[in-house]
Amino acid sequence: MLDLIIVRAIFILVLAISAYALPPFDLPRWIAALCGLALGACIIFFEIRLERITLKRLIGAAFGSVMGILGAFIMSKVLSIATTQPFLHVCLLLWMTYVGLIVGAAKGEMLNLAALGGVFGGEKSSKKSFKILDTSVIIDGRIADIAETGFLDGVLVIPQFVLRELQLVADSADSMKRNRGRRGLDILQRIQKMAHLHVQIVEEDFPQVRDVDMKLIELAKVYDCKVITNDFNLNKVAQLHGVEVLNINELANSLKPIVLPGETMRVFILKEGKEYNQGVAYLDDGTMVVVDNAKKMISKTIDISVTSVLQTTAGKMIFGKFDERMHAPISAERHDRPVRKSDPQPVTNLGPEKTTIES
Repeated sequence: MLDLIIVRAIFILVLAISAYALPPFDLPRWIAALCGLALGACIIFFEIRLERITLKRLIGAAFGSVMGILGAFIMSKVLSIATTQPFLHVCLLLWMTYVGLIVGAAKGEMLNLAALGGVFGGEKSSKKSFKILDTSVIIDGRIADIAETGFLDGVLVIPQFVLRELQLVADSADSMKRNRGRRGLDILQRIQKMAHLHVQIVEEDFPQVRDVDMKLIELAKVYDCKVITNDFNLNKVAQLHGVEVLNINELANSLKPIVLPGETMRVFILKEGKEYNQGVAYLDDGTMVVVDNAKKMISKTIDISVTSVLQTTAGKMIFGKFDERMHAPISAERHDRPVRKSDPQPVTNLGPEKTTIES
């Protein structure tokens, strides 16, 4: 990186010296040197921006520019019959070239360079490695923890309309919404500081679409990439539109430990269940455990037997049953056994007393 900075500085310096030694347009030497510095800085800025553009966009932009110049040349020949204003011809040339450049760069991603073979065969579709972040998954915050582990690669795309929505939430009058919005902005800053990730903010918007979720789907179609979210409804709608979705909740559910019916597990009964004589417990990962016959064991840690496991897109639920007989031997050893040892003595002692009283 340092070597590249040195090369760029030398290039700008050589350009300024050349302009000073060979002043263009008969300009004073110091003005020519400043112009050389400005031109060198512009070239370096253009080169830095050019590095971020894919080969497809470069080819599309070049092809669009050539087509624009060709169209401007033909139109200039037609206009020369009606007018000879040079300014109109220049404006037409610039306009057609600019339109061809922008449209060609935007549509360049549709090119299939792999079909051409040769040096283009190694150019893979970079959009496949693009992943668009939803507002909900940014506020959730777990995406930053996943990114830190290195399981995410490619480019994380943050649309400008998602940033606007986050800013609106952060500026909300509701303190809870305001805190959630600020948390989302903090998460984005945390992700941007990760060296192994590249975060790109895109300006593409769809004014004809008002819903943010539909904007995400349309953007994913344009970029041919995946959407990262934990919104259940967005997940279903995106699948209907043929857009791939990476759901953080589904990832979390898949990483939860597998529990089979018949296994024994220890849980803390937190509250009463909805059905009769049920108790509800939660595992460390947030999984709900519904236990039958555990209503009277609230605020106690008990051993239960797993009866079934229900897996849904919203999460996992474990159903179990509390058997008092599993705890009976423990309580008998602690309390009942001493009483049983002393039971024969009261019987033998009370016999004579009863006889004496009766007599």
